[in-house]
Amino acid sequence: MGIRTLAQLPFAGKQVILRCDLNVPIKNGVISDDGRIRASLSTIKLLLDNECSIVIIAHLGRPKGEIKKELSLEPVAKRLGTLLDKEVRFSSEILGLRATTDLLKAGEILMLENIRFLESETSKDQQERELLANELATYGEVYVGDGFGAVHRKHASVFELASLLPHAAGNLVVAEVDVLEKLTKSPDRPYAVVLGGAKVSDKIAVISNLLDQVDVIAIGGGMVFTFLAAQGKEVGKSLVELDLIPTVKELMERAAEKKVELLLPTDILVAHEFSESSPPTLVLTDQIPTDQMGLDIGPVSAASFANAISKCETVFWNGPMGVFEFPNYANGTKAIAHALTEIKGMSVVGGGDSAAAVRKLGFTDKQFGYISTGGGASLEYLEGKQLPGLVALS
Repeated sequence: MGIRTLAQLPFAGKQVILRCDLNVPIKNGVISDDGRIRASLSTIKLLLDNECSIVIIAHLGRPKGEIKKELSLEPVAKRLGTLLDKEVRFSSEILGLRATTDLLKAGEILMLENIRFLESETSKDQQERELLANELATYGEVYVGDGFGAVHRKHASVFELASLLPHAAGNLVVAEVDVLEKLTKSPDRPYAVVLGGAKVSDKIAVISNLLDQVDVIAIGGGMVFTFLAAQGKEVGKSLVELDLIPTVKELMERAAEKKVELLLPTDILVAHEFSESSPPTLVLTDQIPTDQMGLDIGPVSAASFANAISKCETVFWNGPMGVFEFPNYANGTKAIAHALTEIKGMSVVGGGDSAAAVRKLGFTDKQFGYISTGGGASLEYLEGKQLPGLVALS
C-alpha cells in the first residue's frame, strides 16, 4: 500500500496536527523508557526546520474515556521539551482550543492532554468519532500521522481526522512500514521469527500467516505452555489457553508439512508462585511439577534458540521469553536479545514489551537492526491485515 510521505505534502510554514505515539511506561510521574518519545523526534525536528507550528495529539494507556491523573501526558510534554531543548506547551484541555491554537507561531509546539480521556476517540460509533475529528481538524492546516503504535486502531485522531485535512505519514511511520514490507515481501533467508509473551491468542493469526513465509519459528514466553499442553505434557500451574489446544495442534501439523522448523523449549525455569522472590527450579519440559508454574525458558533452550537465530539472515522477534521484569527469570529474554545483536543480516525487535525488555536489560537501540514502536500494529501487519491508520494515510 502506497502511503503519502512528507515529500508529497506541502507543509512548510503550516500549522501541523501531528498524531504521535507517546505511550511510554510511567510510574509516579517518572518515565522508565522514553524510546517512543525519541522515535518521534525525527518528524518533529523536520517540521520545526520548516517553520511549522505543531499541535501534538497522543495517547497514554487505556483510560477508556475517563480522566486518570496517572495517565496524563504532562510528564511526556516535559520530557519532549528536554529532548528538543525547547518549550513544549501542554494543554490539560482537549476540546474548545481553536482560540489557543490560532495563536501558535512558527516553531511553537502545543501538546494536548491524553486523547483517550475522551470516550469519542475510541468509540465504536463512527458518528461520534467524526464529531471529535471535525473539532480537532480546526486546530491545524495539515495532518501528519506518525503514531505507528496506534495505526491498527480505527480511532478518531488516527482514522477520521486524517481524511479531513491534507495528510501524510511522518518519518517514523514510513520507516516502520519499510521494515515490515521487507519482512513480508522480500526477506533474506533463512528467515526466523521468535515469538513470546503471555498469550497464544494474541499470536495465533501471526503464526498461521507466517508459516507460509518463514524457515524457523521459535516459541517462548507464557504462550509456550499451550503448545506443550497440545503435546500432552503436564504444565502444572502455568498459563494455558485450553480452548486453543486444537488450533495449536493444527499449527504444529502445518509447520511439519511445510518443513518449517518449530522450536519449543526443552527446559523451563519453574516456581511455586508468580513472584520476584520465588526461587527458580530448572526442569525438563516433560517434568513440570503439578504445583509449579513456568516463568522462563531454560538455559539449554535459550542456547538452542540463539544457535538457530545465528544462522539466519532475517530475524523478527516479538514478546519476551519469560518474566523479564524479575531478574531470576530474565535470562531467556537476554539470550535472545544478545543473539539478535550478533546477526549480520536484518534483526527487528517488534515493539511493545520486547522493546522495553531490551532497554531494561541494558542493550542499546543501535545494537539492533530496527526496534519497532508498535507491538500490536507490527503483528497485525504481519498477519496480513489492513491497518486503518495506514489506509487513512494512503
